[in-house]
Amino acid sequence: MYNWFGLPSTGQSAPELEVIHRPPKARRKRPWPLVFVHGAHAGAWCWNEHFLPWFAGKGYDCRAVSLRGHGGSRGRRSLQWHSLDDYVADLCRVIDELETTPVVIGHSMGGMVIQKYLERRSLIGAVLMASVPPSGLASSVLRMLASDPGLFAEISLMHGSQGRLTDMRSAGRAVFSDRLDPALLERYGARMQGESQRVLMDMTLWNLARPSLVKTCPMLVLSAGDDALFTEEMARETQRAYNADLVVVDGMAHAMMLEHDWLRAAEPIADWLEQLQHASI
Repeated sequence: MYNWFGLPSTGQSAPELEVIHRPPKARRKRPWPLVFVHGAHAGAWCWNEHFLPWFAGKGYDCRAVSLRGHGGSRGRRSLQWHSLDDYVADLCRVIDELETTPVVIGHSMGGMVIQKYLERRSLIGAVLMASVPPSGLASSVLRMLASDPGLFAEISLMHGSQGRLTDMRSAGRAVFSDRLDPALLERYGARMQGESQRVLMDMTLWNLARPSLVKTCPMLVLSAGDDALFTEEMARETQRAYNADLVVVDGMAHAMMLEHDWLRAAEPIADWLEQLQHASI
């Protein structure tokens, strides 16, 4: 299940990356592989709970990368110095190992990584799930500070405590729905980790997406109706910036791929991929 790519290393700038690989299980193999990019404080593990086996069962060759300093990838000690461009370089390295250009699916911060990747290179398609919008984190931070200062304080503590959540109920409000099994909430929370403060600043001010430079490709924006971090209007901002398709999953929290009803997020992606395949024939 775990596949370590023997990628060339140039010191801390090119650490070894953990890539979880799920080969296609269906008889009908799809024309493009899928690459999954996690959000802040997570790792490739978040896709392996449900999405990787499910999409592999539909015939997709699936890989999920842990960006440097996350999951089983190296670079944890220097995490605070990693930049958004470093994460984009990680995605470039994984894609360079593939024989076919993939469709890339990114969640939250992973959605911003894809946007920055598309400033450099093209893709068959991209899916942005509960993604940081092109304008960055500032609007989300200001909205949260005004409407829910307690939640803002908890997330700030999380950023400053290497990802250890001080109150799992607050984490539920920030990332998960209140319908998630408490045992799963504890298990997922225990796997969360610190995030690069430099990357958070990149996504707030220093290195925002530049839609005018993005290489156009088919794109799906998937918005969680009950997302405490990124509203539907922010998703519509992303949709307009890239002339993308938009699906809003009502009643879904931010971490869509880990919710009890995760299929309601996976199925619209599968339908969109089917349409993409038919359009290419």
